[in-house]
Amino acid sequence: ITTKLPVVYQKNTPTMSNADKFLEASSDFPEGALPDHQVYEHPLVKRYATKEMSFVWSPAMKFTTWRKLWTALATAEQELGIEISDEQLEQMRSKLYDVDFEFADEKEKEFRHDVMGHVHAYGEAAPAAMPIIHLGATSCYVGDNTDLVQIKEALLLIKRKLVKVIATLKNFAVKYRDLPTLGFTHYQPAQLTTVGKRATLWMQDLILDLDRVNREIEDLPMRGVKGTTGTQASFLELFDGDHEKVKALNKRVCELMGFQKAIPVSGQTYTRKIDFAVLSLLSGISQSAYKMCGDIRLLANLKEVEEPFSKTQIGSSAMAYKRNPMRSERVCSLARYVMGLPNAAANTHASQWFERTLDDSAVRRIVLPEGFLAVDVVLNLLANISDGLHVWPSVVKAHAMAELPFMATEVILMECVKAGGDRQELHEAIRVHSMDAGAVVKGEGKPNDLMERIAADPLFEAVHSKLESMIDPILFVGRAPEQVDEFIGDEIEPILEANKDLLTVESVDGVNV
Repeated sequence: ITTKLPVVYQKNTPTMSNADKFLEASSDFPEGALPDHQVYEHPLVKRYATKEMSFVWSPAMKFTTWRKLWTALATAEQELGIEISDEQLEQMRSKLYDVDFEFADEKEKEFRHDVMGHVHAYGEAAPAAMPIIHLGATSCYVGDNTDLVQIKEALLLIKRKLVKVIATLKNFAVKYRDLPTLGFTHYQPAQLTTVGKRATLWMQDLILDLDRVNREIEDLPMRGVKGTTGTQASFLELFDGDHEKVKALNKRVCELMGFQKAIPVSGQTYTRKIDFAVLSLLSGISQSAYKMCGDIRLLANLKEVEEPFSKTQIGSSAMAYKRNPMRSERVCSLARYVMGLPNAAANTHASQWFERTLDDSAVRRIVLPEGFLAVDVVLNLLANISDGLHVWPSVVKAHAMAELPFMATEVILMECVKAGGDRQELHEAIRVHSMDAGAVVKGEGKPNDLMERIAADPLFEAVHSKLESMIDPILFVGRAPEQVDEFIGDEIEPILEANKDLLTVESVDGVNV
């Protein structure tokens, strides 16, 4: 709500205050000012997205894939006896990457149909082939099949980035396999674990995500050649009622486009349940990333870890001393957005009437690319964070030692009983000392002095000489170091070996913001 202040001055008179002058200067946006910056820029694309994933969802990728689909269709039709010349196919092949977008836009405005605009643009570039471009096909032949090609390429990129994160976290887990740290349940101090063991929890989530990515890549079908309502009627007409040739056409087009199978049946579109499955997968990766970076943010508050921080980086414009976990926060922010996308896909699938309704189109143009663009950024950030994650062992130990005396009391009790002590008397003494020590910690803000109290109590004389060795943190981590070794050997190394070629590929983009 804007409240217009009463004007109590004559314009441009010496009596105008600086506040009045500001209100006059800022009241209206000047016509023609900043002409190159008056259109909304999507921050996901402009600020965060990588070149690699942006290309997968670019117009260049989309419309050259349309041309590949038209050429694959014509090639398969010729192989199966349709009268299409080698010259026509040669012209189509030679113009796969020569797209006149301005001409296509003009034709789209004329026909009010994007596919026909590009049919004519392709025909303009390959005139001999114009009569047979899009022969027997419907718009969803290029639209839906291209979506699936893009989804597959995007999944392959996500897989590569996911393997990279797992490999980087493996090194972190191995390095800190036996560094004891305070465990938390309910975000309250619990039994000790190790820094490396905690990292395996993050990795376990990510390998579950990788398994889903692998299955989705393997199982993802092409729509294939299905016709306007999925009955393949136009292709049956084209082949004079020869059902086997229609089936062969469908199979051959899939092969030429790099797919092993087509979806068995469809309406006009492939089932939008596939979109839901894909976005759910991306949501799963986002959940794993959010959990990992949420942990890192909490540990950063405890000053136990810090994410990478460049020499000239500014943590806060006001508080110059701050080192905020901004990359982890960005991961959580983007992940939160992706986690909400499956709901749009679920509603879209559920509301598709019969063979197809067009209310799926606009939302799919948004949620599919944005889901992949965001997760790609998230994985780049995870790799960067885990590669440069700095641990402060002294702080980690100090926090563990502040709580360890309470955890050590059961061991002390058992040792004293073995030496002939009265279990009930010892238990009561430990209870009283523990309550008093807790009151000192919480009421006075002083360090935990439970061990000093026990060292001064004659009831515990049997352990006085070995108290210090009894509270070595490594004695309280259970099998955590061994669990790290086993998890790395049994689960992680086979994955990295199977995907070793992916680890040699360098990403085009780094983390700059």
